Amino acid sequence: MSLILSIKRFLFVGLIVTPLISYADEMTPEQQFEIGKQKALVCITCHGADGISATETYPNLQGQKQQYLVAALKAYKQNQRVDGLAILMQGYAKDLSDQDMKDLAYYFSNVKTDTTHQSQ
Repeated sequence: MSLILSIKRFLFVGLIVTPLISYADEMTPEQQFEIGKQKALVCITCHGADGISATETYPNLQGQKQQYLVAALKAYKQNQRVDGLAILMQGYAKDLSDQDMKDLAYYFSNVKTDTTHQSQ
């Protein structure tokens, strides 16, 4: 009886759970970008819609390296960054998961400025 139960568990994990776990790895770049874009809505108030801040108070995020952005978010989350307006970022970063950080970093490292409506 326990052999049958073990086989059923193995099949359940192998056929049902594993594909769900690997789903995040199979996202297209467009899907990951859109997920990051949705998560970045809270960021645009200070850092701008395309990651270009309208004021010098807040840094630009557009084009930053993904690894740098993830490391920065982790440092804010762990209260390792304390200079300037770090207290604001600590508040935002404290609830971010590792996946949230990766999604945000992917978005800001790949976003481009929309120049179609800018004056010439």
